[in-house]
Amino acid sequence: MRCHYREKIYECGDYMESHMYPVYRKASVRRKKAKPTKECQKKLNQIHRENNCIRIVHANFTSDDMRLDLTYDNRHLPADDEQAARELTNFLKRVKHCRKKKGLSGLKYIAVTEKGKKNGRYHHHLIINGGLSPQEIYALWRRGYARTDALQFNEDGVADLVRYILKKSAVSKKGWNSSKNLIHPQAKERDNRLSARQVRELAKDTQNNREYEKYYDGYYFSGADVVFNDINGGVYIYARFYKKEAKFCRVTNRVKKQNR
Repeated sequence: MRCHYREKIYECGDYMESHMYPVYRKASVRRKKAKPTKECQKKLNQIHRENNCIRIVHANFTSDDMRLDLTYDNRHLPADDEQAARELTNFLKRVKHCRKKKGLSGLKYIAVTEKGKKNGRYHHHLIINGGLSPQEIYALWRRGYARTDALQFNEDGVADLVRYILKKSAVSKKGWNSSKNLIHPQAKERDNRLSARQVRELAKDTQNNREYEKYYDGYYFSGADVVFNDINGGVYIYARFYKKEAKFCRVTNRVKKQNR
């Protein structure tokens, strides 16, 4: 089946994603569509779900912001999903009020509520914009324990953190909730810049920085995920990049190594 390859490019702060995937041409004779296999589609759905959240985090948060882990003491354990959701909503309202009182910008957040598989205890993972101290966060939580850490970025941004909090034990079907004031990066599409042969070559070696970087000026390559469709032979690549002038220290370290 004949196809061409399309790139969907997302620019998110210091980071960029390029999704390369086949687009199949309509045949003159009606034939059964070559859909990905169930296993392939499952992998693609998981990657799409994670990448969507990662893009939003990279477009909206920086190292000035923080992650929170909120847990409950025995006195305040929620009885069910609805109560856990109310507790989180009430906490966010208190944070909004505190930020407004201090003259800070509006609250931005991404939140995941989980229920432990073994003990059934609820807990919340959040990424929020900075401005409040750990002591203030703890005082506003009021339901147990609050751990705060500054966001730490590397070549993959905070992708590892996002994948960690988007575990299968999340209560929400979507996996995560967010404030309405977040930027949602939009894709730029390009067709036929890469041939099927070029995409297959890139898929063979996801560690080859130079091969990926020659197609994307101004960026360093950080990694890629590849999914193969056994039915139609299609190759799907999800490549990740970061700007050469990105502010985290590992960029400088890489430039020094290359100049040795």
